[in-house]
Amino acid sequence: MQIKKTTSEDIEELMNLRLEMLKVVNKLDSEIQFEKTLIDYSREYFLHGDQTTVFAIEGNKIAGCASISYINIMPTFSHPSGKRAHLMNVYTRSEFRRKGVGKMMVEFLIEEAKSKGVTEISLDATEMGHPLYKAIGFTENTEGMNLVL
Repeated sequence: MQIKKTTSEDIEELMNLRLEMLKVVNKLDSEIQFEKTLIDYSREYFLHGDQTTVFAIEGNKIAGCASISYINIMPTFSHPSGKRAHLMNVYTRSEFRRKGVGKMMVEFLIEEAKSKGVTEISLDATEMGHPLYKAIGFTENTEGMNLVL
């Protein structure tokens, strides 16, 4: 299994896999059509966002993808660089699950984040993803509040 950072040349495969993941994770009908706005903003994010996205590749087949978004906030005592990240879009195709693919992608992205000076990584996990993240060292917390605009 090879982990490869995506580039602009991968955008069509990345968009197809992202939309596949949204259907699977949200248990949507495979024939559903997504709004153009979602597709356009997703494409823009992958092409120009402050992020790293990887593919897991087995032979000539893409087994999965994962992304990490970089966030700069005001430095604090516990995070003096102010550099944080949010892990998301971790998806392994069904035929490659339970083979360590997700773990390989997440560990690659953690190392990438460390190299950028990131001091904390957050994520939102599905029930299926909880064991993976706990095994890697993520802990659950109840911090924070949210305002949807």
